[in-house]
Amino acid sequence: MPQPWQTGIVIRIEQEASQTRRFYIQIPGVDSFDFEPGQFVTLDLPIHEKINKRIRSYSIASWPNGTNVIELVIVLLEGGAGTNYLFNEVTVGSELTLRGPQGIFTLPDPIEKDLFFICTGTGIAPFRSMSHHILNYNVAHREIFLIFGCRQFEDCLYRQELSELAEKIPCFHYIPTFSREKADPANPLLRTGYVHAIYEELCRADGALRPASFFLCGWKNMIDEAKQRIQALGYERKSIHQELYG
Repeated sequence: MPQPWQTGIVIRIEQEASQTRRFYIQIPGVDSFDFEPGQFVTLDLPIHEKINKRIRSYSIASWPNGTNVIELVIVLLEGGAGTNYLFNEVTVGSELTLRGPQGIFTLPDPIEKDLFFICTGTGIAPFRSMSHHILNYNVAHREIFLIFGCRQFEDCLYRQELSELAEKIPCFHYIPTFSREKADPANPLLRTGYVHAIYEELCRADGALRPASFFLCGWKNMIDEAKQRIQALGYERKSIHQELYG
């Protein structure tokens, strides 16, 4: 049966980047909104008469914490009816109709291989949730590589937070890379360019192909190219999991 629609109340809005906001939504109908890291909710926004043109889905950027508050991180899309409504009409106290949690883009259980979290833009959301969950519950894991593609420094969502997580979680590597920034000889750790060169380098860092699972989240062009490149490296299609945006 379809999940029932619920009412959520926006209790806080924060500007995360120039075109990106964090929406904190409380679901009063439950004491605890339970979900698995990586899942999403669907919003029914009053932007069209037909429901199939009203619904928008967003990964939950927060992590399960026993409360009835979740966070969504949303970028304003030029000409996007859904995000323009959220940015221009929704304020603290606004009610949103939502359904969820939904989706199977979740951590393997148990984690038996290295994990590559590869994302662009607000595709960071499910991986932020997964990473905090791994830390909070001391989830056994192997190497984890969070490779986050951004255009410029100011586009790097949750940068300080994720840098701190990398210091707390064993074998966790946070690697942002910037496609429109120049390399800095004084900072050899700064990565520039696109995500693809980084995972290709890491997958064969020791000469042999490391056992790994790949989780891709972001825009279609990035995901399509990543799937082709990962399989070209020698991995099977079943090792790739994706959550498509847009």
